[in-house]
This record gives sequence, C-alpha cells and structure tokens, in this order.
Amino acid sequence: MEDAGDPRPQPRVRPPAKRGMYLLPSLITVGNLFCGYACVMYAMRGDVVTAAPFIGVAVVLDMLDGRIARMTGTTSAFGVEFDSLADVISFGLAPAVLAYAWGLSELGRWGWAAGFLYVTAAAMRLARFNIQTGLQTDKRFFVGMPSPAAAGVPAATIFFYPFPLVGKVQALAAIAVVVIPAILMVSSLRFRSFKTMNFGWDRSYIKIFAFAALIVFIATEPRVALVIIAYTYLASGLIGPVITRLRGRRQGLPPEA
Repeated sequence: MEDAGDPRPQPRVRPPAKRGMYLLPSLITVGNLFCGYACVMYAMRGDVVTAAPFIGVAVVLDMLDGRIARMTGTTSAFGVEFDSLADVISFGLAPAVLAYAWGLSELGRWGWAAGFLYVTAAAMRLARFNIQTGLQTDKRFFVGMPSPAAAGVPAATIFFYPFPLVGKVQALAAIAVVVIPAILMVSSLRFRSFKTMNFGWDRSYIKIFAFAALIVFIATEPRVALVIIAYTYLASGLIGPVITRLRGRRQGLPPEA
C-alpha cells in the first residue's frame, strides 16, 4: 500500500483534453501556408484578382496562430519554426510572384530580380525577428516593417488596381510596390506593434464604435479600405521618427540614435 506521507513529488498529469490543443495552432499555420500556395498558383495563371485576397487571409491566420498558442499554453519550438517557414511562402514568395504576374514581367530580368530582392528581404526580416525574440526590450514596436504588413502593400495595391501593367513605364509602379517594402523590412525603422496596444475599457465607447466603423468600411469598400490601411501603416514607420525628433526638440531631449 502506498504511504500517504510519501514526500516524493508526484508527476504532474496533463489533462488529456489539452493534448489535442497542440495541433490547433499548427493547423492554422497550415491554413496560412495554403493561402500563400494558392496565391502563387492563381498568380501564375494570371488571375491576380483571385490571388491577392489570399494574402489578406494569410495575414489574419498568422495573427491567430500565435495568439491561440499563447492563450492555450501550447507554444513550442516546432510551432515557431513552422510559422516562420510558412511566412516565407505567404509573405515572401507569394507577394513577389503576384507582383511579377501583375507588372514586373514587363521588365524582364529586372522584374524577376526585384521579386527576388523582396523574397530575400522577407526571409531576412523573419530570421531577424526570430533571433530578436526575447531580446527586444520595447515590445510596443517592431524593428523593421513586419513581413505580413509588407506583403499587404503589393496585395492591397493589386487588389485595388488589378489591371495588368503594360509597358516599362507602368511596370515601374510594380518595382516601387515591392522594393520599398523590401527596404523597410530590413531597415531599423520602428513600426507599431498592435499586440501590446491597450484599447482600454473605459466608459467611452468611441473605440468600439470606431472599430465597428472600420469593419463597415472594409465590408462596403474593401478595395479602398485595404489599400488605405496598408499604406497608412507603411507611412507610419517613415513619419514616426520625424515626430519623435520634433517632440524631443520641443522638450529639449537629445535625438534618438
């Protein structure tokens, strides 16, 4: 008979129901990966109208898998690596192929070279994010433009104007759509992270109303709304340092390095 006073610690038994939860974040990551693959397939067929929204769905799924993993306590090293590999496809390769089908192909070698530059920048951004996780002190900001937001720039642009670019002059717009986000991804500019934003639960419900208005705007005018959101976030990383320097001068503080 087991001694009731046995001081040895008993092994902690994990509830069986929780074991199945480990699959849920990875399944969402698979959905993210599928969206990137589908975007590539439709873009290769020239159907950019169908291809572009897949990147938007991938962004939503990428936001969900990490949050669900943290909420359920099912984070793992495998999940982190799997998520990064899926992001290279959905937010690196897929936007580059999409932009190539939209207009980069008009520039020949320069076109696919610009696409490869974007893929490289996205892979570098994801690698830098992985090694900086846990080392970055200010969780309110990302260093460099996040790859999902960067992918949203060509996706929203092409979704807004899905007509093929003809001629080298028009194709220069496709160069800008991929090169500018690529540079911002590997830059040291800070972009706001919405993970730590406190939207507040005060008595003023203006924030909830504003969020509802945003949903209505996206639902009624998705092409206009998504392109405004994408470029507003892109511009925030460029305008933010200017505002910080102006505030520092007014307060007599030295500018940040």
